[in-house]
Amino acid sequence: MQAKPLFIGHGWRRTATTVPVLNPFTGERAAEVSQAGQAEAESAAAIAVSAFHSMRRLSSLARSHALATLAAQLTTRQEEFAATITLESGKPIVDARREVSRAIQTFLVAAEEAKRIPGEVLPLDWTPGTETYLGLTRRFPIGPILGITPFNFPLNLVVHKLAPALAVGNSIVIKPAPQTPLTALLLGELILQTDLPPGAVSIVPCPNTIAEQMVTDARFKLLSFTGSAAVGWSLKSKCGKKKVVLELGGNAGVIIEPDADLNLAAQRCVTGGFAYAGQTCISVQRIYVHAAVYGRFLETLIPKVRALKSGDPSDQGTVVGPVIDQGAACRIEAWMREAVEQGAHVNVGGARSGALLEPTVLTDVTPSMKVSCQELFGPLLTVTPYTHFDEALAALNDSEYGLQAGVFTQDVNKIFRAYRELEVGAVLANEIPTFRADHMPYGGVKESGLGREGVRYAIEDMTELKLLVLNLKDSPST
Repeated sequence: MQAKPLFIGHGWRRTATTVPVLNPFTGERAAEVSQAGQAEAESAAAIAVSAFHSMRRLSSLARSHALATLAAQLTTRQEEFAATITLESGKPIVDARREVSRAIQTFLVAAEEAKRIPGEVLPLDWTPGTETYLGLTRRFPIGPILGITPFNFPLNLVVHKLAPALAVGNSIVIKPAPQTPLTALLLGELILQTDLPPGAVSIVPCPNTIAEQMVTDARFKLLSFTGSAAVGWSLKSKCGKKKVVLELGGNAGVIIEPDADLNLAAQRCVTGGFAYAGQTCISVQRIYVHAAVYGRFLETLIPKVRALKSGDPSDQGTVVGPVIDQGAACRIEAWMREAVEQGAHVNVGGARSGALLEPTVLTDVTPSMKVSCQELFGPLLTVTPYTHFDEALAALNDSEYGLQAGVFTQDVNKIFRAYRELEVGAVLANEIPTFRADHMPYGGVKESGLGREGVRYAIEDMTELKLLVLNLKDSPST
């Protein structure tokens, strides 16, 4: 099996060091991938610096056209990309196709945003002596960007870093997750079909030690990292003066009031808790249900969980595939068993076979159990009753994380109260926290991160605001 090469400077490079990529469902080797060492990392950084000088001079039209070309190229190869996502991540094929569609949309949004990066005209004549002054603001690209991406969305989360960087005229080096580099490397083939300057994009699988060297490299002006909280905050401490955007973990909560549509809430919570085996930062993990409807909600929820089909992610009917590897599966199983030993009750599921975990619902969970207070990243829901809305808000806020939250109620006052009081980046009314539109601002507070993604909002971090002051005083007539 010939190793997949790195993509550096508009070309492919093989290295002596390679690592296997494993199929999470079968455990078999899917591919071998070249690994960058110090020389390749240095080359990628130097080429990114050189490419930036060309990128920053591209017109809005040229940047928009390149992004539209990427969207068109991806559209023609949707099935290939979806199959690759399923192969290396274990994501069910239906969800993999959805991810490809979202990535196309992200490129198209970026193509539009490239044409409308905003600026302002500022009157500066507010005080005596400034009557002839006027200000203009524009956003300018900041320079080479380092993007580090996770395994759970090996295409769309790469595009969420790459597309806004290109939209504003920055170069970018992507370090994909070691479990899922194949999809990112496929993007290199699409980059070659554009008119982007050589080196505008490099895709560099590498060991963590090499990634940390790039993080500390002052030539990169921004680190955009998506991954675990522990790694993200550690990297931030090593970044020096560069800008940092962190999209980290969560243990997303949902509140269900007595006036909620219980069938809708249950169906959406099943989707939010078990899509891609719960391996999303905004996967539903904690559900708080008013005591008046707690029993009815469980009666509605559990049959829907039992009906989910688990197994081979390449099967069109599979909803819940494997988690990323057997180590992750064993950890999730251990947390579940620990919760049961501490008094939690398994309502459905609870078994493991290799990297496959049955969709599981736990009740009688306490806030200190790992399945509640930590990021589970697996196919498990906890359901807990409450009596007063205040109690539910406090319980949802009782977390180190604060990414997104859902509230199911018909009471608009409670919706706005949740919006005011929940310590999260977004509140979703009559929807699960797992919802994300690719152009909306996305990010969290507390351990969940710093800054926002979503193309327009990422552009703000990937640019510097610059002011031009004009003294428009008439020259003396001659």
